[in-house]
Amino acid sequence: MWSKEEKQKAYELMLAQQAELIKDEKNWLATLSNATALLNMTLPDTVFAGFYLFDGNELILGPFQGNVSCTRIQMGKGVCGEAAHKEQTVIVGNVKEHKNYIACDSAALSEIVVPMLKNERLIGVLDIDSQEVNSYDLTDQNYLEKYCEQLLQVF
Repeated sequence: MWSKEEKQKAYELMLAQQAELIKDEKNWLATLSNATALLNMTLPDTVFAGFYLFDGNELILGPFQGNVSCTRIQMGKGVCGEAAHKEQTVIVGNVKEHKNYIACDSAALSEIVVPMLKNERLIGVLDIDSQEVNSYDLTDQNYLEKYCEQLLQVF
Protein backbone atom coordinates (compact mmCIF):
# COMPACT_ATOMS: atom_id res chain seq x y z
CA MET A 1 0.00 0.00 0.00
CA TRP A 2 1.15 3.50 -0.79
CA SER A 3 1.36 6.35 1.69
CA LYS A 4 -0.81 9.34 0.79
CA GLU A 5 2.30 11.29 -0.25
CA GLU A 6 3.56 8.45 -2.49
CA LYS A 7 0.16 8.15 -4.11
CA GLN A 8 -0.07 11.89 -4.77
CA LYS A 9 3.46 11.97 -6.27
CA ALA A 10 2.65 9.03 -8.55
CA TYR A 11 -0.54 10.71 -9.73
CA GLU A 12 1.19 14.07 -10.29
CA LEU A 13 3.82 12.33 -12.43
CA MET A 14 1.13 10.42 -14.30
CA LEU A 15 -0.78 13.64 -15.08
CA ALA A 16 2.43 15.26 -16.35
CA GLN A 17 3.23 12.24 -18.52
CA GLN A 18 -0.31 12.18 -19.89
CA ALA A 19 -0.12 15.88 -20.75
CA GLU A 20 2.97 15.16 -22.86
CA LEU A 21 1.38 12.12 -24.52
CA ILE A 22 -1.68 14.08 -25.66
CA LYS A 23 0.07 17.35 -26.49
CA ASP A 24 0.46 16.49 -30.17
CA GLU A 25 -1.85 13.47 -30.48
CA LYS A 26 -5.46 14.15 -31.36
CA ASN A 27 -6.61 10.64 -32.26
CA TRP A 28 -8.92 9.34 -29.51
CA LEU A 29 -8.07 5.66 -30.07
CA ALA A 30 -4.32 6.19 -29.81
CA THR A 31 -4.79 8.47 -26.82
CA LEU A 32 -7.01 6.06 -24.88
CA SER A 33 -4.72 3.15 -25.71
CA ASN A 34 -1.68 4.92 -24.27
CA ALA A 35 -3.77 6.15 -21.34
CA THR A 36 -4.58 2.58 -20.30
CA ALA A 37 -0.94 1.58 -20.49
CA LEU A 38 0.07 4.58 -18.37
CA LEU A 39 -2.57 3.76 -15.76
CA ASN A 40 -1.51 0.12 -15.67
CA MET A 41 2.15 1.11 -15.23
CA THR A 42 1.41 3.69 -12.54
CA LEU A 43 -1.16 2.04 -10.30
CA PRO A 44 0.02 -0.95 -8.27
CA ASP A 45 -2.29 -3.97 -7.90
CA THR A 46 -4.22 -3.07 -11.08
CA VAL A 47 -5.87 -6.02 -12.80
CA PHE A 48 -7.90 -3.94 -15.27
CA ALA A 49 -7.54 -0.38 -16.53
CA GLY A 50 -9.69 0.61 -19.44
CA PHE A 51 -12.48 2.51 -21.05
CA TYR A 52 -16.04 1.71 -21.91
CA LEU A 53 -17.38 4.07 -24.57
CA PHE A 54 -21.02 5.14 -24.76
CA ASP A 55 -22.65 4.50 -28.15
CA GLY A 56 -25.87 6.35 -27.29
CA ASN A 57 -27.48 3.21 -25.91
CA GLU A 58 -24.93 1.16 -23.94
CA LEU A 59 -21.27 1.06 -22.91
CA ILE A 60 -18.96 -0.78 -25.32
CA LEU A 61 -15.49 -2.02 -24.37
CA GLY A 62 -12.72 0.26 -25.60
CA PRO A 63 -8.95 0.25 -25.13
CA PHE A 64 -7.86 -1.54 -21.96
CA GLN A 65 -5.07 -3.40 -20.16
CA GLY A 66 -6.01 -6.61 -18.39
CA ASN A 67 -7.71 -9.94 -18.95
CA VAL A 68 -10.58 -10.56 -21.34
CA SER A 69 -13.50 -8.44 -20.21
CA CYS A 70 -17.22 -7.80 -20.64
CA THR A 71 -17.82 -6.18 -24.02
CA ARG A 72 -21.21 -4.52 -23.50
CA ILE A 73 -22.71 -3.01 -20.37
CA GLN A 74 -26.24 -1.65 -20.11
CA MET A 75 -26.78 1.74 -18.51
CA GLY A 76 -27.31 1.35 -14.76
CA LYS A 77 -25.92 -2.22 -14.72
CA GLY A 78 -22.70 -2.98 -12.85
CA VAL A 79 -20.39 -0.33 -11.45
CA CYS A 80 -19.63 1.05 -14.92
CA GLY A 81 -23.28 1.34 -15.88
CA GLU A 82 -24.06 2.85 -12.48
CA ALA A 83 -21.37 5.55 -12.81
CA ALA A 84 -22.45 6.30 -16.38
CA HIS A 85 -26.13 6.53 -15.45
CA LYS A 86 -25.49 8.73 -12.38
CA GLU A 87 -22.76 10.69 -14.21
CA GLN A 88 -20.61 10.56 -11.09
CA THR A 89 -17.61 8.60 -9.88
CA VAL A 90 -18.35 5.36 -8.05
CA ILE A 91 -15.86 3.73 -5.69
CA VAL A 92 -16.47 0.16 -4.53
CA GLY A 93 -14.20 -1.01 -1.70
CA ASN A 94 -15.17 -4.67 -1.97
CA VAL A 95 -16.87 -5.79 -5.17
CA LYS A 96 -18.04 -9.03 -3.56
CA GLU A 97 -20.32 -6.94 -1.29
CA HIS A 98 -21.67 -4.64 -4.03
CA LYS A 99 -25.13 -5.77 -5.15
CA ASN A 100 -24.87 -4.21 -8.60
CA TYR A 101 -21.46 -5.70 -9.47
CA ILE A 102 -20.85 -7.56 -12.76
CA ALA A 103 -18.03 -10.09 -12.33
CA CYS A 104 -15.80 -9.95 -15.40
CA ASP A 105 -12.54 -10.97 -13.68
CA SER A 106 -12.41 -12.93 -10.43
CA ALA A 107 -9.10 -11.26 -9.56
CA ALA A 108 -10.82 -7.86 -9.17
CA LEU A 109 -11.61 -7.03 -5.54
CA SER A 110 -12.16 -3.26 -5.62
CA GLU A 111 -13.10 -0.83 -8.36
CA ILE A 112 -13.31 2.83 -9.27
CA VAL A 113 -15.27 4.11 -12.27
CA VAL A 114 -15.06 7.70 -13.49
CA PRO A 115 -17.61 8.96 -16.03
CA MET A 116 -16.26 11.01 -18.92
CA LEU A 117 -18.52 13.91 -19.88
CA LYS A 118 -17.88 16.56 -22.51
CA ASN A 119 -20.34 19.43 -22.98
CA GLU A 120 -22.74 17.55 -20.69
CA ARG A 121 -22.63 14.53 -23.06
CA LEU A 122 -21.51 11.12 -21.85
CA ILE A 123 -18.49 9.88 -23.82
CA GLY A 124 -17.83 6.80 -21.68
CA VAL A 125 -16.24 5.72 -18.42
CA LEU A 126 -12.78 4.97 -17.09
CA ASP A 127 -12.84 1.67 -15.20
CA ILE A 128 -10.01 0.52 -12.93
CA ASP A 129 -10.01 -2.68 -10.89
CA SER A 130 -7.56 -3.71 -8.18
CA GLN A 131 -6.60 -7.10 -6.81
CA GLU A 132 -6.74 -5.57 -3.32
CA VAL A 133 -9.81 -4.64 -1.25
CA ASN A 134 -10.28 -0.90 -0.55
CA SER A 135 -7.64 0.25 -3.04
CA TYR A 136 -9.38 3.50 -3.98
CA ASP A 137 -10.26 6.63 -2.03
CA LEU A 138 -10.97 10.32 -2.60
CA THR A 139 -7.35 10.95 -3.60
CA ASP A 140 -7.74 8.46 -6.43
CA GLN A 141 -11.07 9.99 -7.38
CA ASN A 142 -9.64 13.50 -7.50
CA TYR A 143 -6.65 12.58 -9.66
CA LEU A 144 -8.51 10.18 -11.95
CA GLU A 145 -11.19 12.80 -12.61
CA LYS A 146 -8.39 15.23 -13.59
CA TYR A 147 -6.89 12.49 -15.78
CA CYS A 148 -10.19 12.07 -17.60
CA GLU A 149 -10.50 15.83 -18.07
CA GLN A 150 -7.11 15.79 -19.80
CA LEU A 151 -8.17 12.92 -22.05
CA LEU A 152 -11.40 14.63 -23.08
CA GLN A 153 -9.32 17.23 -24.95
CA VAL A 154 -9.08 14.76 -27.86
CA PHE A 155 -12.86 14.24 -28.13
